[in-house]
Amino acid sequence: MSSRLVIRQVRHLSTTVGAAANATTAAAVSSTGTSENPSTISISKAKSLLKNVFDPDRAIEIYSSVAPPKNASAAFSRYTQQYTVRRLAKVHRFSDIETFLESHKKDSKITQEHFLSSIIRSYGIAGMFDHALKTYNQMDDLGTPRSNVSFNALLSACNSSKKFSQVPELFDDLPKRYEFLPNTYSYGNLIKAYCEMGSPDLAMERLKEMEENDIEITAVICSPIVNAFYKKGMVEEAENLWNEMVKRGCLDVGAYNMKIHQIYGGNPETVKGLIEEVKRAGLKPDTITYNYLMTSYCVNGMMDEALKVYEDLEVNCCKPNAATYRTLVFHLCKKQMFERAHKIYKQSMMVNKIPDFNTLKHLVEGLVKMSREQQARGVIKTVKKKFPPNVVKAWEKLQIELGLDSVDVNCKVDLEET
Repeated sequence: MSSRLVIRQVRHLSTTVGAAANATTAAAVSSTGTSENPSTISISKAKSLLKNVFDPDRAIEIYSSVAPPKNASAAFSRYTQQYTVRRLAKVHRFSDIETFLESHKKDSKITQEHFLSSIIRSYGIAGMFDHALKTYNQMDDLGTPRSNVSFNALLSACNSSKKFSQVPELFDDLPKRYEFLPNTYSYGNLIKAYCEMGSPDLAMERLKEMEENDIEITAVICSPIVNAFYKKGMVEEAENLWNEMVKRGCLDVGAYNMKIHQIYGGNPETVKGLIEEVKRAGLKPDTITYNYLMTSYCVNGMMDEALKVYEDLEVNCCKPNAATYRTLVFHLCKKQMFERAHKIYKQSMMVNKIPDFNTLKHLVEGLVKMSREQQARGVIKTVKKKFPPNVVKAWEKLQIELGLDSVDVNCKVDLEET
């Protein structure tokens, strides 16, 4: 299906619930192996469909077939819309993003602030902040009420577009102009912008402002400030704010992970001590926490201990994420443990959390070095089906460089071998 045809279909999304939508659904089903009814498909199923699609046209097709506006939840529509925009942005199809998102303004739900806010956030994801601001300014004409909901979406879009210096200007102007009050999320966006600009001192001033206005101060608000202080070498200021967070009881696992990231220095014992601190605080370490411990073992060459952390993730009620597999495969290859790295890679394939090109390049080169050309071909054959077109070109180049471009009838896709 061509880009223009798909975009045209999305323009009339609100009227495609009949035969045309069913036909599109059948196409999506044939390529994904699912027979879910489009009006009842779960968010997790939509994620599964979209995560395995790199072609932005196919992503739009899935969006139009599995998310009928009359039946889909707000969270469902927001997720699928933003995921589709990400796919288009990766290949720099910004005019198609504009066409795709502008078509939603013809939907009857445009008068709902949450619906319009999703469009603003999506423009931010694509780095198209001018379009996000234009959409916000159109709210009167579209008949959409303003509150801190759309305001927060605009601030988020501004941060996502890396227009950090504009966030304070918007924060000081819009609430006064449209007569609403910023909330915790508003201040969170503002403080994030200050921290990204390297101005934690200005963020601290806004923290005092929150306190004066009796606005809830959370770990999500404070953690970026602590992080920014550490980055600037202002350790005393960082520790003072951390101690204040402890006193207020506004700590979460994310805050501890941020602190581990800043101070662990590759020392496993330091990470283990902080993990015990997390537990004493009545919190549960998550996958990111254990990834830091695993990484610290890896950088110290303690691969058996690193693998034990990986194997115990399930015992600790955690699941490996993409960073887990990427870190393990890279360091196993660095230690010339290519067979074990290949095993971990195959496990990553089973859960669709494939390491990046640079990591798997080490694996393929190592397999060739061990005269495991068939396994190397299997890796390349598999990832070429999973990676976007621009990365596939890099794989094809590597394939030629390693002499793996010849046909091997015995070569199997790794996912099938598992």
